Amino acid sequence: MKQNLKDFFQQLGRSFMLPISLLAATGIFLGLAAASANPQIQQVVPFLASSSVMYVTQLIRAISGTLFGNIPLLFAISLALGMAKKEKPIAAFAGVIGFLVFNRSMMYVLDNTSLELDAVGNVLGMNTVRMDALGGILVGLITAMIHNKYYNVKLPDAIAFFGGTRFVAIAVTVVFAVLGQIVPFIWEPISDIITGVGTSIAQLGYFGTFLFGFLERILLPFGLHHILNSLARTTEIGGVAEFAGETVTGALLIFNRYLETGATPDNLPLTEVTRFLAQGKIPMMVFGLPAAAYAMYTTAHPDKRRKIKPLLLAGVLASFTTGITEPIEFAFLFVAPMLYLFHAVMAGISFMSMHLLGVMIGNTQGGIIDLLVFGIMQPESKWYMSVIVGIVFAIVYYNVFKWAILRFNFATPGREETDENTDAVGNVTDKELDTLAIQIIEGLGGKENIQALENCFTRLRVDVVDMGKVDEKIIEKTGANGFIKPNPKHIQIIYGPKVNIIKDVVEQKLNI
Repeated sequence: MKQNLKDFFQQLGRSFMLPISLLAATGIFLGLAAASANPQIQQVVPFLASSSVMYVTQLIRAISGTLFGNIPLLFAISLALGMAKKEKPIAAFAGVIGFLVFNRSMMYVLDNTSLELDAVGNVLGMNTVRMDALGGILVGLITAMIHNKYYNVKLPDAIAFFGGTRFVAIAVTVVFAVLGQIVPFIWEPISDIITGVGTSIAQLGYFGTFLFGFLERILLPFGLHHILNSLARTTEIGGVAEFAGETVTGALLIFNRYLETGATPDNLPLTEVTRFLAQGKIPMMVFGLPAAAYAMYTTAHPDKRRKIKPLLLAGVLASFTTGITEPIEFAFLFVAPMLYLFHAVMAGISFMSMHLLGVMIGNTQGGIIDLLVFGIMQPESKWYMSVIVGIVFAIVYYNVFKWAILRFNFATPGREETDENTDAVGNVTDKELDTLAIQIIEGLGGKENIQALENCFTRLRVDVVDMGKVDEKIIEKTGANGFIKPNPKHIQIIYGPKVNIIKDVVEQKLNI
């Protein structure tokens, strides 16, 4: 039971990634558009005030507003897709149906009863109960449960046409039509509880911000940090803001409404929102982890430095530019867990210090792109504080890592007794990628031992029949940075940002 629950939350965390990654990319375009429309920047670059540029700027804002305004629908689709075991496109289709039926059913209750709710809003043209992102999450999870149970159901011959995957949409329609009649009567107290959680975190002040940053790193090796981030970014836990009478919930959505309209919330300062966003990651990701990587390089055996340099450099570039940190973190997580605990504490301090200093940098990733677009290019962001703190972080990270590696003889890259690991996924030809895929399949115990294959930002996630057939030594030679085995049937192989390339070529060889 405990293992099944752990697997569920790991899969849930992966399912959040698709819409969140879209929002992160959209946020960058929105940030650029907001910056270019700022009068102060237009005075410096008059070209930005031209009608053609302003047309593009307003178009970006309009499109971004549409995407951010339909977060619940995106979650309904992505969670149904991500949590489905088989026939994933059918599950995604059912997620859309469930979302539409659910909201129309709730609208029918409001139109035909005397029920009065505070949380009422427009969803795809329907005046319904405003559940925000949690509504989409609920629809996605229930849809996936229905789909996994009935996608291969067999009906009597007379109605066999409606069996299998066709039955999923029918079942989803019935279930959400019924739920839509019930939820309006119970949602308000549930919403009050969720808002209470967010209020409790806010009341913790700077310690609450520290705790968020600390937990975000502690949960990362288990793949559960996506859940924490998604809840803070899209639900009441990340804040509830009022914009001229309109309620917006979630740190990321509040900040992006500010970028979209230029208006600030009526009821709280933006720094209380951005404390959960990119600003808390910048000192750690742009400055701290690159310094840690340099410490690992300088403490490596001299004859191995040339070999590990591409591996560490790739990790530094990923952390510095995009905020993807796992290639560096997994280089020391397993061999020096004490250093990872130090890193998690520093992450908490990073978030807390930005909050304490009144920094206002939004978006999600935390790399140099976010610092440039949402810091340097935005007025009153106090971006320079993140640089000052970041320099301090670089000094602390380098010295602590260097001291600990030498003092405790940690087997960080270049200090292992045998070092066969290389960054095999570089600028390679298609033929070399084919060879790499064959080697990975061999290391996983062959085609017959591989049940399912997925990937996230940095990890190749594989369900296997028999973990005993997996040969990590073979897989290490393909450039793997580490392994996680959350259960006896699942292995996660850390490759870094190029994992999507690896997953594609392995899938081609598996013919799945």
